[in-house]
Amino acid sequence: MRKKITAFLLFGVSLIISAPNSLAAEFALINLPGNSHSQPSDTVKSSLKYISTNFENASQLDWEVDSLGIVNVSLMYDHERASPNRANGHWHFKLEADSGSEVTVILKNFENVWNGMKGVPVSEKTNCLISKDGKNWTVIPADFISGNRLKFKVPMNSGQTYVASVEPYRISDLDKLLTEIKGKPQVEIMTVGNTAEGRPLEIIRIGNPDAPFSVFLRARAHSWEPGGNWVVQGLIRTLLKKEATHFLKRYCVYIMPMTNKDGVARGRTRFNTNGKDLNREWDRPADRILTPEKYAFESWLEMMIGKGKKPQLAIDLHNDQGGNIHVNLPSAVNSQYVSNMKRFENLLYKHTWFTEGPSHVKNPGSFGEGLAKRYGIDAFVYELNYEWIAGLNKAPMGKDWELLGKQLAEVFYLYFDKIN
Repeated sequence: MRKKITAFLLFGVSLIISAPNSLAAEFALINLPGNSHSQPSDTVKSSLKYISTNFENASQLDWEVDSLGIVNVSLMYDHERASPNRANGHWHFKLEADSGSEVTVILKNFENVWNGMKGVPVSEKTNCLISKDGKNWTVIPADFISGNRLKFKVPMNSGQTYVASVEPYRISDLDKLLTEIKGKPQVEIMTVGNTAEGRPLEIIRIGNPDAPFSVFLRARAHSWEPGGNWVVQGLIRTLLKKEATHFLKRYCVYIMPMTNKDGVARGRTRFNTNGKDLNREWDRPADRILTPEKYAFESWLEMMIGKGKKPQLAIDLHNDQGGNIHVNLPSAVNSQYVSNMKRFENLLYKHTWFTEGPSHVKNPGSFGEGLAKRYGIDAFVYELNYEWIAGLNKAPMGKDWELLGKQLAEVFYLYFDKIN
């Protein structure tokens, strides 16, 4: 005669108190709403064992397996402070599943909001990247399906596979670069401040500070956009080669390589840890408490201006779906700026894989317009397309953005040849 089985339901968890081992398997665990990582007994069995986000730059998410065995991943929105704005675009996680199986994944929560208007950061052109070790990445196709979702199939060639939106560049990657170049004769690494969470903010100088010209580059103001990191890494390594000495006789480069370190560490998409956009409100002095990342840069810049070493050119590197350079619109007082930017654009066409051209958008709070108005610096935002590089006819990888950095060394050399 079978023994009695007692079950208790406590705070959404079903707990079997007693049952003989031979009988426990006959009773299915109660499937409750909100038990998002359970798999009902009548579903198609999935090979997925777990989704891990316990590593550097992993995205914030929730997930569940549906009745068809599909893994549904809900990305967590990044929200702006005192605003309805929210952003998603970063995904970076590790699938753990049976080796030799195939895991179907659907990503959702791409209903971004900016200034009250909806925007979707994925499309029919969006790809997905996978890696066995988190270091060597390959592109797999993704389908843009109803509800602004992405669907893709991940071949599990081993028991684990990393998945990402673009090839990641983490704080540890930056640390390796800093270690690689530290102590070289043409290099100075300065800590100019700290992030909201206390991480150090570096500015790297490459070249002679007394060179006739200088250019400043900022990368990673938005934490999910690693393209700029790959670009400045390619530029730095190029300028430190023996054959690049003629470049550094004409100009010096200053780089803030990773502005939003807190967001990078936490796997967030856009805002700093205080919910502030580090590419907005450049038309006014930075808030030392809410945006210490901007405050650190402005303090350094004003110190440089006080020494008579104001950069002649400044570029803010980002990622988007367009790939344009965002130059300031013509006005009655910036004709020389417009002329300089047009010449820079033409040099990009001739000496790099850039083909996308300029945008025609006015944004007085952006890096480009703010630095031009407040400091008289020729500045603009360069958005690197994260879906497709038209000039190379391929999906972008880190090495492609590093190539652009290498090519920029020549562009800067030629650009400063004609600047008064």
